[in-house]
Amino acid sequence: MISNLRKAVRLPHRRRVVDLSHPARSPLGSAVVNCVVYLDGVRQIGHCPAAEAIEQVRSCGNGFVWIGLHEPSQQEFAGVAELFGLHPLAVEDAVDAHQRPKLERYDDTLFTVFKTVRYVEHAELTSTSEVVDTGEIMVFTGPDFVVTVRHGRHGSLGPLREDLETVPEQLAKGPSAVLHAIADHVVDDYLAVADALQNDIDDVETDVFASRRGGADTGRIYQLKRELLELKRAVAPLDRPLQTLSALPVPGQSLPGVDPDIRAYFRDVADHLARVTEQITAFDDLLNSILQANLAQVTVAQNEDMRRISAWVAIIAVPTMVCGVYGMNFDHMPELRWTYGYPLVLGVIVTACVVIHRGFRRNGWL
Repeated sequence: MISNLRKAVRLPHRRRVVDLSHPARSPLGSAVVNCVVYLDGVRQIGHCPAAEAIEQVRSCGNGFVWIGLHEPSQQEFAGVAELFGLHPLAVEDAVDAHQRPKLERYDDTLFTVFKTVRYVEHAELTSTSEVVDTGEIMVFTGPDFVVTVRHGRHGSLGPLREDLETVPEQLAKGPSAVLHAIADHVVDDYLAVADALQNDIDDVETDVFASRRGGADTGRIYQLKRELLELKRAVAPLDRPLQTLSALPVPGQSLPGVDPDIRAYFRDVADHLARVTEQITAFDDLLNSILQANLAQVTVAQNEDMRRISAWVAIIAVPTMVCGVYGMNFDHMPELRWTYGYPLVLGVIVTACVVIHRGFRRNGWL
């Protein structure tokens, strides 16, 4: 999305950019990643703390501040919450993390939660392999500020920020442009992870149908289903927030700070999310079918084993029966004193066993 916008816009001359969030000058502590002022979509140079940055924006009346933090503590985030008047409930969610994707409105501030995902590379899929790693991005958007809080080992917004800065016309639309870019970035990661999961599912499917007995891949299939569920928990709840952000404004119910031109971009992100949701549903159905096929192979293999065992038991039953009869200690038994009685009994046993064995082989039991 951002790359398309970049092609359509002539880029202005870029000045040297200096980070506003130098640790020695920032009251936000080590959690701060960046603190930048944008005026008319152009990143401003210089050093200043967050309070001065927001004062500069409000004095100009046409820009916003973007503050990025990574896993801040309650104490580190308290200053930001007080500076921008963030609601205590949203602040608690942002610090504690482990939230479902959602969109909440507090007066003129929107609080949006995104689940980030990353595909974990692995040489071989096992029953304990981690396939999907998740994190979170919380976004506070107001009339003149954006505060992003990131949790997890991935999902860095640095490259996204750089891409946005190449399209100042988009950034000039305000904090909602940043919110859209983050949503687009997160959903693009969903698509990439879904495509990677497709390869794992194809490999498991090939292995299951290549094996005649099955059973060995059951743990891998369950692991894939667990990881797919992790992805589903990140994707499915995001549908409603995106639908809300992309919906046409209703008098008295419009969202604050969402530029009308940005709503069309949110609809595009919602379409991509719908594609991921459909893929996840298809993957889940496919894994269920693969699991059923694998269990069916196990059942068939067990039935074949039982038939072989039963066939050999039937064959062994013949000499057992004959030897059991002639092992009885009666004085008057047929052919008991006959010279050729022993060879005859052995011949009968061997002949009967051969006939039964051939019959079982003909019927596929052996």
